[in-house]
Amino acid sequence: MGRLKAVGAIFRKSSRGHVLGLAAAMMLGASCQYRADEAGAKASAARRRATANAGAPAQTTAAVLPVVATTPVPLPDSLVLTPVPAVPDVPDTLRQAIRQLHASLGPAAAELRPEVLEQACVGYLTLHPTGRIERAGLLAVADMDLPNTTERLWVLDLKNARVLHHSLVAHGEGSGHLRARRFSNEEKSACTSLGFYRTAGTYDGIHGYSRRIEGLDKGQNANAFDRYVVLHAADYVSPEYVRKHGHLGYSRGCPALPPEQFKEIIASLRAGSLLVLSGPGLASRWLDGPAAGRRFLKRGWR
Repeated sequence: MGRLKAVGAIFRKSSRGHVLGLAAAMMLGASCQYRADEAGAKASAARRRATANAGAPAQTTAAVLPVVATTPVPLPDSLVLTPVPAVPDVPDTLRQAIRQLHASLGPAAAELRPEVLEQACVGYLTLHPTGRIERAGLLAVADMDLPNTTERLWVLDLKNARVLHHSLVAHGEGSGHLRARRFSNEEKSACTSLGFYRTAGTYDGIHGYSRRIEGLDKGQNANAFDRYVVLHAADYVSPEYVRKHGHLGYSRGCPALPPEQFKEIIASLRAGSLLVLSGPGLASRWLDGPAAGRRFLKRGWR
């Protein structure tokens, strides 16, 4: 345990702490394993030693244990994104409309993966008729699987196919470093919670102008309001911070926003707007393809 703490202390001092920190974690994980060919070579060596010592007294023959590699090659933090499964049973008419919407959003939405947009649109269309969402045609979506150095939050005007805001957004300290890998709904987890959210009222808190959000997915983000997961500004969410440290800073689970953009983003997401935090493992009752298709045929994006 002391060795692990020492490794962590060294890498935290690095200007590339997120990459090296993850590399250290991978190195430590790799030290518990060895390749099959290495295992075969070790077994052959063990047999040769056993043959050479066949005439020696039994008590001098020690058990042969696998040798643990102490200097594995460092591995970089993976930037390979997790595949997003298509929402099942989405009618072709709606699927084509979502593709058209994506194309119409233009270059600002180039990094918004079509599968993530599909999740967000299906959730919007399913939720809106329930009365939980009051702002028609507005949708905010964050792809938390993208590296936190990427502008991975979009606020969309669905009716006019426009990107209203596009910005960086932080994930929770407990969720990972460059990329969010772990998500939790638990108190004190310091993790981001995936799922659909309804925006609530604003207040002035320790981070200044902030907006409460309410999780709409039981088991995934329903504790967000009580955890005080909110939209707020943070000085560790900026291109400058990325240039200095190689990654964004981390929140306690809040989708923290850049100081230069937070006021406009929070103001645009008035109470009753829909926000979705997408990432690996997102599961929601609101990803109902047939229900979304019926709603779209009746009202479109209104």
